[in-house]
Amino acid sequence: MPTPTLDSIELETGESPTHSIIWLHGLGADGHDFEPIVRELHLPANLAIRFIFPHAPVRPITLNGGMPMRGWYDLKSLELDRSSQDPEGVRDSSENVLAIVRQEMERGIAAENIIVAGFSQGGAIALFTALTGPVKLGGVMGLSTYLPMMADDFAQKNNGFSDIPFFLAHGEFDDVVQYKYALMSREAIMQAGFKPQWHSYKVAHGLNAEEVRDISTWLQGVIQNP
Repeated sequence: MPTPTLDSIELETGESPTHSIIWLHGLGADGHDFEPIVRELHLPANLAIRFIFPHAPVRPITLNGGMPMRGWYDLKSLELDRSSQDPEGVRDSSENVLAIVRQEMERGIAAENIIVAGFSQGGAIALFTALTGPVKLGGVMGLSTYLPMMADDFAQKNNGFSDIPFFLAHGEFDDVVQYKYALMSREAIMQAGFKPQWHSYKVAHGLNAEEVRDISTWLQGVIQNP
């Protein structure tokens, strides 16, 4: 397992954290993007959690004319078919996330107490990492996202950790990651034997207050009732 190479922001909600949440931002953003959500979740004061917000590497993004920006992988089109995928970039970013997972385990956090979450591109990496990685995580959260490389016989390549808690959420009016891709991803995940908790909201490509409340409820359930 490689040493973590991603710069990250860390916020702890208490001394001696018992859980870690690795939260991945979307294309063009950075680790600061979801910092405010720690406060917005209104988690109980007795939960000691280390939130980790990595910065994605800067890379040229084909969809944006090759402009360099922070991204977990290259994106060629918003039509997320097989030809628009970047398997190498997805796998590289997944390995970087797994390096953070291993780092947290070395810091004393059990694998089953590590949750990987992500929004949009970050969510794609979170899903891919939880479903194909060698470590059974405590949970995975995919927000306004999709499962990358669905067409690549995914169901035959999953890691078999079918009881990992899942939280999948998507805006019905999302014009960046179309709603149909979220439904296709949910179906692929279910076909692979997993049982995701599904939520949809009357929003576009983003989160609203209802979703934040649902995330908080799910997190508390996963952490307090493993």
